[in-house]
Amino acid sequence: MSLEQTTCEDLKAFERRLTEVISCLRPTTVRWRIILVLATVCTAIGAWQWLNDPLTSRVSFMDSLLNHLFFTLSSLTLGLLFLIGIHKRVDEIKIKTLVQKNNKLLEHVTL
Repeated sequence: MSLEQTTCEDLKAFERRLTEVISCLRPTTVRWRIILVLATVCTAIGAWQWLNDPLTSRVSFMDSLLNHLFFTLSSLTLGLLFLIGIHKRVDEIKIKTLVQKNNKLLEHVTL
């Protein structure tokens, strides 16, 4: 086998393994996206209720937060999700970019 053939076969094996890893990550990514969307929607609904409450302007900030526990808890949950790195777990673009670069490299090697 020549060096070019070996390199090409190595790259093809790498691409197959990378595709396998990405297909295993996809369900996890979708799950984290659903969690992020649910937390965001809950926070938005709670904020809407909090802002439309006429008592909000008459009581202190802490009392207002205690009166609207749904908003408070959903906001804390959303903040906690970002602290544990949900924005990194949702991001699948970096992996797709790596696959595209690998495909371009394979095209150049096989030519």
